Amino acid sequence: MTESSSNDQKTQQQKWDQRYQQKTQPGNPCWVLENNLHLLPKQGAALDLASGLGANALTLAKHRLTTFAWDISSIALEKIDQFATEQNLNITTEQRDVESNPPEANSFDVIVVSQFLYRPIFPDLIKALKPNGLIFYQTFNQQKLSNSGPSSPDYLLEPNELLKVFSELSIRFYREDSRAGDLEQGRRDSSYLVAERG
Repeated sequence: MTESSSNDQKTQQQKWDQRYQQKTQPGNPCWVLENNLHLLPKQGAALDLASGLGANALTLAKHRLTTFAWDISSIALEKIDQFATEQNLNITTEQRDVESNPPEANSFDVIVVSQFLYRPIFPDLIKALKPNGLIFYQTFNQQKLSNSGPSSPDYLLEPNELLKVFSELSIRFYREDSRAGDLEQGRRDSSYLVAERG
């Protein structure tokens, strides 16, 4: 790692540590996971990637999966450890910059990615799935109607981008309401995908 990238990593860690410092609850699991729990395997290894406060990891652990939570923020991971202890759940936390250190090939049965977008690791995420492994992916898109989430297109999905990126997998669920129909209803800001490796 160069000195520049090391400094960038420290800056990112400080940013997210500060954001999570005052949080006392993990929040809710992402919509795509919560509404597709029936697709989870009965056993296996699951990763909450860029986990934040670990709401997804807690949900995966409740479903008896061997659960890992990776994040760049040590503060977030300390809080996950606390939440897991309070709920009598077992979650292995790891401080990890997933942009420079994505998961290894053939390592997980389930990967959940929520509100995180770093396009260079898309191929790594596909390779990281074991046979019949599932990826649950949800983040903001360029057609969003609200001011929630990032504004830079670097961090916003293009229309149907998840379908293209994960086209070699079998799509089990996809939703992208975009700007069709009654804009007062539906889920307008994000794209949602569950895909399975053959």
